[in-house]
Amino acid sequence: MQPFDVHAEFLSSLAEIPAQEWNALSGVDYPFMRHEFLQGLEQAACTNAETGWQPCHLVLRDGAGILAVMPLYLKSHSYGEYVFDWSWADAWQRSGLRYYPKLVSAIPFTPATGPRLCMRPDADSERTWDIALEAIREFAREQDLSSWHLLFPEESVASLLLEKGLHRRCATQFHWFNEGYNSFEDFLATFSSRKRKNLRRERSRVREQGLTLRTLCGADIGQREWQQFYRFYQLTYAKRSGHGGYLTREFFMDVAPRLGQQVIMVLAYLNDEAVAGALYFRSGDTLFGRYWGCEREYDCLHFEACYYQGIEYCIANGLRRFDPGAQGEHKIQRGFRPVPTWSNHWIADARLSAAVGDFTRSEAQHNDAYMKEAATLLPFRNS
Repeated sequence: MQPFDVHAEFLSSLAEIPAQEWNALSGVDYPFMRHEFLQGLEQAACTNAETGWQPCHLVLRDGAGILAVMPLYLKSHSYGEYVFDWSWADAWQRSGLRYYPKLVSAIPFTPATGPRLCMRPDADSERTWDIALEAIREFAREQDLSSWHLLFPEESVASLLLEKGLHRRCATQFHWFNEGYNSFEDFLATFSSRKRKNLRRERSRVREQGLTLRTLCGADIGQREWQQFYRFYQLTYAKRSGHGGYLTREFFMDVAPRLGQQVIMVLAYLNDEAVAGALYFRSGDTLFGRYWGCEREYDCLHFEACYYQGIEYCIANGLRRFDPGAQGEHKIQRGFRPVPTWSNHWIADARLSAAVGDFTRSEAQHNDAYMKEAATLLPFRNS
């Protein structure tokens, strides 16, 4: 049973807490909560005041030591979150109020559901959440912050916080689930004939262009491959967004390799030269597709590197689920099912909090209808 005297600290860097103490609570199976990943983002200058992701991580301590930890950031914008609140910021401004800075508990640039408040096994979960919420509210009041946002928590947490008066948003992603397939062809056998032919045609198109793909894991990914992938990443972000991406060269060269076998890279080659790549992370049962880059566009290569190679990896390694990232209705016809994702929101101003509550309840109804409609478009024979 946890003691009642709990003290909250807000850390300006994860370097202020030893990796083994943080990881003892967060675990190391879910890669994005690992100390090595989160502090690595700081060390690589991806999360700091200049990028608008200023760390202020929450640590709860009691007489027995560290009770719970949570990633927490002071945000001066809403980029890199994948839970879109730009309309809220506009509403604040029209009301003569300031939306930024705000507090966000999230994995930066990573829309992957997982643990957020990680606590000791002896902790009373609900009471620890109560303590964390009160500490966050007090910190927000002291710093004159508009709000706190918890992004991509597990469903049980999102529901608990709804009961505690926080607003809950629901959105949709598209995930692949392993139904005990023995091979990619075994998976394809569940498709209707026309959809199966379409997917095979896409995979054939990659081979017809002379492209070959290679999957590397952990230590098999050398410095040359990391340098190549970083170049692909930068080129693709520059084409799409006009900047070089959220992640720095140091992240790819120094931080990601620290995660060892939890990192998987798929590279595409033409005449023995790498021309594109996809980067994945994994836990014990889930593959997370995260980043993609290419020198130039090749027909169907994105689908092959980012989806079909991921499915093959899951089947070969017995992973239960493949989360390829946010958005993308084109994933449906390739066998990725609609699934809900969650976020919770505490708003300091009572008037705007009421408006956000109305918005999230209406949005949830639309999202439910959208998910049902999306499920009818799946390619499986019985869909």
